[in-house]
Amino acid sequence: MRILLFTGKGGVGKSTLAAATACAAAAAGHRTLVLSTDAAHSLADALDVAASSEPTEAADNLWVQHVDAQERFDRSWSDIQGYLLSVLDVAGVDHVAAEELTVIPGAEEVLALLEVRAQARSGQWDVLVVDCAPTAETLRLLALPEALGWYMGRVLPAQRRVVKALKPVLTRAAGVPMPEDSVFDAIERLHADLDDVRTVLTGPETSVRLVLTPESVVLAEARRAYTFLTLFGYSVDTAIVNRVFPEEGADEWRRTWVEAQRRRLEDAADSFAGLDVRRSVYRATEPVGRDELLEVAASVYDGSDPLGHGTSAPGMSVRTTPGAVVVSLPLPLAAQDDVGLVRKGDELIVSVASYRRLLTLPTGLARHRVSGARVRDGELQVRFTAPVDGAARAADAHPDAHPDAHPDAHSDADPDDVPEEAS
Repeated sequence: MRILLFTGKGGVGKSTLAAATACAAAAAGHRTLVLSTDAAHSLADALDVAASSEPTEAADNLWVQHVDAQERFDRSWSDIQGYLLSVLDVAGVDHVAAEELTVIPGAEEVLALLEVRAQARSGQWDVLVVDCAPTAETLRLLALPEALGWYMGRVLPAQRRVVKALKPVLTRAAGVPMPEDSVFDAIERLHADLDDVRTVLTGPETSVRLVLTPESVVLAEARRAYTFLTLFGYSVDTAIVNRVFPEEGADEWRRTWVEAQRRRLEDAADSFAGLDVRRSVYRATEPVGRDELLEVAASVYDGSDPLGHGTSAPGMSVRTTPGAVVVSLPLPLAAQDDVGLVRKGDELIVSVASYRRLLTLPTGLARHRVSGARVRDGELQVRFTAPVDGAARAADAHPDAHPDAHPDAHSDADPDDVPEEAS
C-alpha cells in the first residue's frame, strides 16, 4: 500500500495538490482514499464534493474523508477524561469548565492520526493520500509517538506500581481519587496505537511531500520542515513548488514577480538537491473538481508516476573506522550551530532548534564514549571510542556519574565539532 503525506505552510495549496495526486492515482485504477487531518478541511472543496467523517465515494476508485477528530477523541480519550473530571469535581470546579480543562490542546489533531493508521491497516485501499495540517502542527504530531514512547517505557510503569501500592494512603492524603487500572490501560492503549502510527508513517511505502510557493518565508519554513522530518525518521521524497508564474506573455508587473520567483526557484533547487523537485504553474482560474485536478496532476508529474518513490535521505547508520565507531544521522540543511547533542546512558539526545529526538544507541555502543561530533554533508556524525578498562568499570558502577566530556577535550576531536549541551 502506498501512503503519501502532503504538508506545507498554511495557504500554499497542499490540499489542492493532495487532491490532484489522489485523482491521478484513482484514474490509474488504484483504489484511493484521500483524507484530511487538517481542521480547515478544504479537501472536499477542492474536489467539489460533499464529505463526511466516513469515506465517501467521489469518483471511480476515489473516496474522500474528513477525519472527525471529536469522534476519535471521544473513543480514545474518554477513560482518561473521566478520571480527570472526577479529580476536578472533588476540587469543586464547575462541570462545564472542567470539561474544557480536560481537553488537552492539540489532542484532537493527534488522535486524528489514529484514523490514518486505521485506514492504512484496513486493507481496503491501494493508495492513501493524507492532507496534513500546516507544517508546524504536523511536525509536533509526528514527533509525539516517539516522545510518548520514552515516557511509557520509563515513567508510567513506576507510577502505576506506586499508585497501586499506596492507593489508600494517597487517596486519604491527597483528598482526590487515584487513577484506576482502566486509566493506565487507556494510556497504554493510546500509546500502542500511536506507536503503530509511527510504524505506518515511517514504513518503506510512506513518503512525505512538501508543498511550498516560491517565496522566501515559505521556502525557509519548508527547509526547516525537511530537516525536522528527516530528524524524526520520516522519508521526504518530493518538494512541489506551487503557484509559479508562467513567463510567457508577462506584462511589466508580472515580469517583476517572474524574476523574483526565478531566484527562489533556484534556491529551492539548491535546498532540496537530491529530492524530486516539481513545479505547479499559477493557473488563470482556481482548480476545482476532478477534471481540473487531473490537469494539475498531469502538469506537476509530467508523465511520471505520481506514486513513484523519489530519492530520500537514508536512516541512521553505524560504520566502523580505525579506532572508532561513527553513528550518522541525516540532517539535511541543518547548520552546525543549530545542532545540539547530549549523551545520557544508552541514549543520544539530538536537538535541532526547538525539536529534540531521543535515539537509543546500539547495544555494542552502550559502554563507548563520545569522542567527537560534527555536521558535515547533510548529516550529524558522532564518533565513539571504546573506554579504557578503568573508565569502563567506573561507568558500570555509576553509569550516570560520568557524562561524556566536551569533544574538544579529546585529541581526535574535529575543530568543527558540535558542542555537547549540559545534560
